[in-house]
Amino acid sequence: MTERPQPGSARPGGRTARTRAAVLAATLDELAEVGFAALTLDRLAARSGVHVSTIRRRWRTVEGVIADLMAQHSSTIPTPDSGDFRQDLHELAQAIAGFHALPRSRNLVEAMVAAAAYDPHIAELVRGAFLARIDVVTPLVHRAVARGDAPSGTDPYEVITALSAPFYYRLLVMRRPIDERLVRVSAESAYRAACGGVFGEGE
Repeated sequence: MTERPQPGSARPGGRTARTRAAVLAATLDELAEVGFAALTLDRLAARSGVHVSTIRRRWRTVEGVIADLMAQHSSTIPTPDSGDFRQDLHELAQAIAGFHALPRSRNLVEAMVAAAAYDPHIAELVRGAFLARIDVVTPLVHRAVARGDAPSGTDPYEVITALSAPFYYRLLVMRRPIDERLVRVSAESAYRAACGGVFGEGE
């Protein structure tokens, strides 16, 4: 028996790529309109024009579609490279805030967390997507260390995690909007802690 591919893992190209694009676009629109709780494969089929059996065959569940959408959007926030560590962190915080200012982006994050709670495979994909995103951004910390803007041995993952975590706490736990103060405080806190050696590797 041929093993069924993981959600969203089919080789892109031609009709397959168009189908994936249509379904993922429909998912973003549905998340913006009705949120994750009301999302169904039938709704995705109606909005995308892709037959529900095709969606079910490729992604199996709504959670599978969300996992694929998450993978697509894991690198949409740009990595700053201003030449100044402090400025890079503030620009990154601003970019994160801009991403989450969009209702569909906030709904996507909520959907990711909700899907992960019901499916261990999705949970691993969510974890992998966040780690992949951190991997993309960590060069700004490596560059800071190389320039002497941050202490040698600074753990890039800890810096980026410290900067990013307040946004998700505000969105998912406090259920409050992101504001300029949060942007400023998260960036400045991460910067000062990094310069103070708080994020030394192995500490």
